[in-house]
Parts: sequence; structure tokens; C-alpha cells
Amino acid sequence: MHGLHKPASADWTIPQDWAAYSAEEHRTWDLLFERQSRMLQGRASQAFLKAVDVLRLDSPGIPDFTVLNDRLAKLTGFEVVAVPGLVPDAVFFDHLARRRFVAGRFIRRPDQLDYLEEPDVFHDVFGHVPMLADPVFADYMQAYGQGGLRADSLHAIDKLARLYWYTVEFGLVREAGALRLYGAGIVSSHGESLFALDDPSPNRIGFDLMRVMRTLYRIDDYQQTYFVIDSFEDLLRQTVETDFAPLYGVLAGEDDLPPDAVLAGDRVVTRGTQARWQGR
Repeated sequence: MHGLHKPASADWTIPQDWAAYSAEEHRTWDLLFERQSRMLQGRASQAFLKAVDVLRLDSPGIPDFTVLNDRLAKLTGFEVVAVPGLVPDAVFFDHLARRRFVAGRFIRRPDQLDYLEEPDVFHDVFGHVPMLADPVFADYMQAYGQGGLRADSLHAIDKLARLYWYTVEFGLVREAGALRLYGAGIVSSHGESLFALDDPSPNRIGFDLMRVMRTLYRIDDYQQTYFVIDSFEDLLRQTVETDFAPLYGVLAGEDDLPPDAVLAGDRVVTRGTQARWQGR
């Protein structure tokens, strides 16, 4: 990964040093939390909303990982570990395979509320950790870590990274007849929480493993396509029941798809106008 920081230990983990946070940094968390938690009612998946309550993320200030991990471990055996920034892929996968989620410990400045290039503690904890409290999704994340270690040896990380992007970061799920948010990149973003469900610009397409791993993605703007899973159970089943090695072989012979592509065989939920990106 780009922007790597020098590791503090062999596994790249560092102390969170919770006592070092300033009052302003705690206020920034509280502002972000209040804004997002209010908006996500009726928009985020029930698994996400329930976990926010169970993990007591509404307590004032940046969560102390020690306290948070005590609650999280009792639910799914996962724990959050602090790292200095982005870590190598192999390190990330190894932590996930051991049910450990790496999180940045810094928080954005007050003038960066709506955009940040590198994930901070709000994105990592508010965005990701609630879904780690769901047993099915936690199993998916561990399976992804195990698969990542295999993909590394098969030189196929770029293909597997697209699965993470379009599920863990920017996934939608069908729930009670409607689309709901669960991807961390969406639920931690005020603008994309609105855009992903309401805007006519992006495509919303039924999840298909091969299709997702062929699809390029944007890192500089909201997504041009969101993939919709039928359930977390189905996502886990497809992941653990698929032998990815031959799939990578097939993908090596296929062209990558642009982020706005719509194929004849797609299960299209809504075909986007792409109006947001026209003329750019």
C-alpha cells in the first residue's frame, strides 16, 4: 500500500495512547458521531445500527480501544489494534485472519470533516467496527484475511482488493425490501451516505463475485457503481465456498471493467445517469 509508515513493532501495532487525545480531538469525534448517527437512522443496515448501541459508541469522546475490545471480543472474538497508518497488504491480511482489525489512532482536523485521504480513527472505528460485532460479517472479514494471504502468493491482490472495496468499504445490502448501507466508506461519510441511496447518478447492481473482481473503482470521488448483496449470510457463503485460485486464472484472461460499466447479464437495481461525472 502507498503511504506506508515505519512500523513500531513486527506486526506494525502501536499503543493507542488514548490519554494523549486533546479535548478538541474528542469534540471532533463527538461532532462526527452525532451528525452521522442521526443521519443513518433508516439508511444503515440493522446490523450496523444495533452494534453502535451494543458497543456504546455513543459514549462521549474517541473510544478507548481497551474498553471497546472488551465488548467486541465478547460478541465475535474480534479486537481493534492501533497502527501508525496504512500497513502492507500481508500485514493487514494476517491481522484479519487472526480476527484483528487495524485502525489508525489519529483523528481528522475540524476543517477536514467531509474529506480525508488517509483513514482516521473515525472512519476505522465508527465505519468498520460496528459490522465486526455481527457474527456473520465478522466471519466474512476473517475469511477475507485468510483469502488475502493466499491471493498474495498468487499475485492476485489487485483482484481481491476490489472485493473488499465494493463490499467492506462501499457495499449496499437488501433489507426489508429496501437498500441499506453497510460499507464503512459510506457510513463514515456524510455526503456519500446521502449519495449512495438517493442520487440518480450511480449504478446499483446485484452482487456477483466475478463481476465485482473485474470492476475498477474510484478513489477520487463517490462511486459510479455500488454492488448490492442479498444478505450477509449469502456474502459469506459465496466467499467460503469459492475456490479463488482458478477464479484468478479466469480473471487474468478477462479485461477489467470501467467503474461505470453495465453488462447485459447484470442484475440492475437502478441504472445510473452518471450525471455527476459527465464532463469531468
